[in-house]
Amino acid sequence: MVTKPKERNMTRVTRSEDTTKAAKLYLALELSEKSWKLVFSDGQRTREAGVRPRDLEGVLAAVAKARRWAGGAELPVASCYEAGRDGFWLHRALVEAGIANVVLDAASIEVDRRAKRAKTDRLDGRKLVALLERLDRGDGAVRCVRVPSAAVEDGRRVERELLRLAQERTAHTNRVRSLLALVGHAVKNLKTVEGWLAAGARGAGGQVAGEALQREIRRELERIALLNAQAKAVQKERQRAASAGTTDCDRTTRELAKVHGIGVNAATVLSQEFYGWRDFANRRQVAGAAGLTPTPYASGREDREQGISKAGNARVRWIGVQLAWVWLRLQPESKLARWYRTRFGGGSPRLRKIGIVALARRLLVDLWRYLKHGIIPEGVKMAA
Repeated sequence: MVTKPKERNMTRVTRSEDTTKAAKLYLALELSEKSWKLVFSDGQRTREAGVRPRDLEGVLAAVAKARRWAGGAELPVASCYEAGRDGFWLHRALVEAGIANVVLDAASIEVDRRAKRAKTDRLDGRKLVALLERLDRGDGAVRCVRVPSAAVEDGRRVERELLRLAQERTAHTNRVRSLLALVGHAVKNLKTVEGWLAAGARGAGGQVAGEALQREIRRELERIALLNAQAKAVQKERQRAASAGTTDCDRTTRELAKVHGIGVNAATVLSQEFYGWRDFANRRQVAGAAGLTPTPYASGREDREQGISKAGNARVRWIGVQLAWVWLRLQPESKLARWYRTRFGGGSPRLRKIGIVALARRLLVDLWRYLKHGIIPEGVKMAA
């Protein structure tokens, strides 16, 4: 007797007529430059689709088709994607289309710790949609990113551009010093390099720099001059916003600048990245958002500290530590400065560095109380 081979089902399984309709449709978007993979789930089965990158109409058409597949054209949809280079425009577009979207923190997603593991867009999409279902049930399986408004996101561009210009200027400055070292010439101020070139470009022992080397140095100096001009223009733009701006971030910047020792740079960073648009409920949320909370490791007999989590905003954490060092010098009679000198002032350099991180955490919390409740930290001098 010849048995007929079983046919492999290459089509999607459809729901039978008597099956209860799904309560919600889940969607995970796996974004890449080449294509976007969409993975749908109705809680029991999954369905996949692919669209071109940044094709919002294609995404909404796939959602409409998946709704019919799940059993309801008006079925509520929850979606997610990982935070990355595509930013938040997709989040805003999905929310405007009536889809409850969340942006996931990619660093908080659990991964298989085996040396080798399969990784494809399809597998990643299935993993994301499973995490979204757990998140919808109240399981804190993954952290979500707080999405700023379009105005706040645009306002952050000024400070971030200024930081990037400073980094580029440092790179070109170091390059000029390295080129000068090739002929045994060292300078403290790059403003003297033009005069050195005009005087014959002689290095140690009377060696003359080559023509190609001189031309490269001049081009590097031109780049530094351009970066300086651009940085001055951005600083003026930032100053205008800080003094006459009407947004919540601008008002927060002015309030922070009233504290002696907090300049426009630190006030702008803290406002645009932290206090100006985020609503914290308690001090733990403030420390956690800055990545300054401790990370204990307690397993069996082993109990130790792994340092701060660094899971928050790196710019806020960096400016907070820098501000803490300045605080000790400009606010020596404040309660925080006295606490630091009593607890860490007589310790080793390593202990003082650990203490400055603790001081930065306390300082960010005190500034949050000052902005939210108007409580001026004890012993703090306000700017004249």
